[in-house]
Amino acid sequence: MSVLLQVSDTHFGTEQAPVVEALAALAQQQQPALIVLSGDITQRARPAQFRAARAFVDRLGAPVLAVPGNHDIALFDLWARLRRPYARYSAAFGAELEPVYRTPELLLLCVNTTRPWRHKHGEISGPQVKRVAQLLERAEAAQLRVVVVHQPVAVTRDEDLSNRLRGHAAALERWAKAGADLIMGGHIHLPYVMPLQGLARPLWAVQAGTAVSSRLRSGVPNSVNLLRWGADSAPGCCRIEQWDFSVDKQAFWLAKITEVRPARA
Repeated sequence: MSVLLQVSDTHFGTEQAPVVEALAALAQQQQPALIVLSGDITQRARPAQFRAARAFVDRLGAPVLAVPGNHDIALFDLWARLRRPYARYSAAFGAELEPVYRTPELLLLCVNTTRPWRHKHGEISGPQVKRVAQLLERAEAAQLRVVVVHQPVAVTRDEDLSNRLRGHAAALERWAKAGADLIMGGHIHLPYVMPLQGLARPLWAVQAGTAVSSRLRSGVPNSVNLLRWGADSAPGCCRIEQWDFSVDKQAFWLAKITEVRPARA
């Protein structure tokens, strides 16, 4: 059984203490096998913010895989941004910017879509598309195949079109053929599960909201995603749970369930 907790856009430096404690309690209750941080871990890439983020995820009691977001590169320190853009991130979360996680039931591939010369927009290169596709093609039949990026590959609102990952169309076409099931992302602080159309096989975008930050979109609470694949889900089905923070309950609660069925030969 694989239970994966997706935590995105924590923006440490703007975190809310009650929400942080509620998320720690949720992780203790659900006991995920893996924590995925899909970028914007800090607000301004300051060392103290990275230390706070690292201390928090260490409380969650599971291995952590992370990708940087645009906020995890120093904005105002131009020397650091251009010469050592990932030094502070790497000090907290390791030098590997595109980690890979494998179990008999899960293949998770992280892709660094940030670029130091861009302010917020993400980009994916041809070599990155190729590397991920080659790993997907070698996946086992029983593995749920998940790619993690920061910026979204698909959006539900016209106002978010400019935030889509640059190069997403070519990446999705290649990754679908190679066997990807889910593309996880964040960046726009809006949770949803969206089927992607016109591809060689079924593929879904799984977006997470902001987990603990006060930087909320209007009408959208703090939220995280839990993914279940294996014994806790119907055979061949991936159960995607959206957990929202309730101000009244001071806790995360199960707000929505989406079930998807990845294609298998």
